[in-house]
Amino acid sequence: MSLKRNTVWNLVGSGLPFLLGVITIPYLIKHIGVEAFGILTLVWALIGYFSLFDFGLGRALTQKVASCLVSDDQGRVPELVKSGLIFTAITGILGGFILAIFASPLGHSWLKVSESLQADTVRCLLIAAFGIPLTTVTTGLRGVLEAYEDFKDINLLRVLLGAANFGLPALSVMLLGPSLAWMVVSLVAARLIVTFAHIALVNKKLSNNWWQKKASAKDIKGLLSFGVWMTVSNIISPLMVTADRFVISAVLGASAVAYYTVPSEVLMRVLIIPAALSGALFPRLASKLMVDSAEAKKVYYNSMKVVAGILAPICLIIALGSYWGLSIWLGKDFAQKSWAIVSIMSVGILFNGIAFIPFAAIQATGNAQITARLHALELLIYIPLLYFFLHTFGILGAAIVWTIRVGGDLVCLLVMAKKTLNKLT
Repeated sequence: MSLKRNTVWNLVGSGLPFLLGVITIPYLIKHIGVEAFGILTLVWALIGYFSLFDFGLGRALTQKVASCLVSDDQGRVPELVKSGLIFTAITGILGGFILAIFASPLGHSWLKVSESLQADTVRCLLIAAFGIPLTTVTTGLRGVLEAYEDFKDINLLRVLLGAANFGLPALSVMLLGPSLAWMVVSLVAARLIVTFAHIALVNKKLSNNWWQKKASAKDIKGLLSFGVWMTVSNIISPLMVTADRFVISAVLGASAVAYYTVPSEVLMRVLIIPAALSGALFPRLASKLMVDSAEAKKVYYNSMKVVAGILAPICLIIALGSYWGLSIWLGKDFAQKSWAIVSIMSVGILFNGIAFIPFAAIQATGNAQITARLHALELLIYIPLLYFFLHTFGILGAAIVWTIRVGGDLVCLLVMAKKTLNKLT
């Protein structure tokens, strides 16, 4: 299967929903207000972040199943998949329970939400808790499909879910008024539909009776040996991506979150390019490393050159045109408060985008502990710096310290990927 075609499908899956977001985000800000929209973005972040409760088994399933498919262990795949999915369902329920427990303190005090929105925020978080097990199970199912390199179907469903994330809240406002609770209900319902669609696709890949196979503690242990380190990364990496908005809310108030989150969310969409390539690259490298490590190394370096060549001009254009673009999209008042954030973060986007490739290469070798340890070290440095920069430079400080962090992350990943791949060739 073509790496280029798989990358294009990944781009379609991530990019098309964002086009809808370009239209619906201004509509939502206008009709529900900046603070309420900030709360909605926090809910988006929490549902995504709590996918960490798959304990890395989504990525582990991709790596293990892809390896089985090019070896003599293909008969183990159904049992392996069932074991992994049962585990992700159980841990997802646990994650939802934890979010429900913390819903009240988050809504009433920790996020510094205006009193008029506190009850709505708590309700939203309780509803979002039901989406956590759906998220973890879907992550596992997607991991199986990625092992088969079925990126077309994966991304058709990603388009559906992404369009729902942006479109359903706007539709809810049109039909039911500016109720945050109904917006979140629509998001959870969309995840339920997408989960069943993933199950149907996995059924087509595996034997008809795969669900009747016995779950194996040995398989779960094998997946966790890879996934436990993925879990560390899954906890810390998204935390460093989303923590800034929660810290901004705690330090500067929820009303300031949107001025950082909206441009940040837009810029993160640029990362669909390296994410699309690294997503297709991961199962390809995992299988190539089993049979031709020299070719795997060649694919790795070519992929990095492609990402750097594409992102550099895009990030330069974004940095130079930030004020103009925001003025047209969200108005001059919003642009004045956010354009410098965009310009600074565009540099970080270039660093972060290139880093996707060495990150995927390291994990494809089965060495997830390397990236996990790096992320743990970064977190210890990042959070104190974030508080310091916010108090010193205001909301702009979050953009500065984020860019510093991803720059250091890139340097470390490049060094470690080179060492890891050199050991295999």
